[in-house]
Amino acid sequence: MPSVHMLFIGAWFVLGTGLYGLMIARNVLKAVIALQIMVKAAMLMLVVAGAQTGQLALGQSLAITVIAADTMAVVIGLAMAVRLSASMGTLDLEEIIEPEG
Repeated sequence: MPSVHMLFIGAWFVLGTGLYGLMIARNVLKAVIALQIMVKAAMLMLVVAGAQTGQLALGQSLAITVIAADTMAVVIGLAMAVRLSASMGTLDLEEIIEPEG
């Protein structure tokens, strides 16, 4: 099996791992980390698809664009987590969605 196919299989495995982590995450920070794992898998797929079609530079430039946008999303997500922690005293998603009282 060519190495490109192995990379695609690995990227799908990483994407599935991130999705599983997102589904079971009870903590906001763990959810952000799971989302990051999924984004990294998508970036790997972009680069591998570019390499497979002979347009490696296109895949790499798209990955760099995703890195820039993803960095902003992480900063906003972590800032929201800090604000939630300060205002509600917890990062547990179940307590945030359905607060007591």
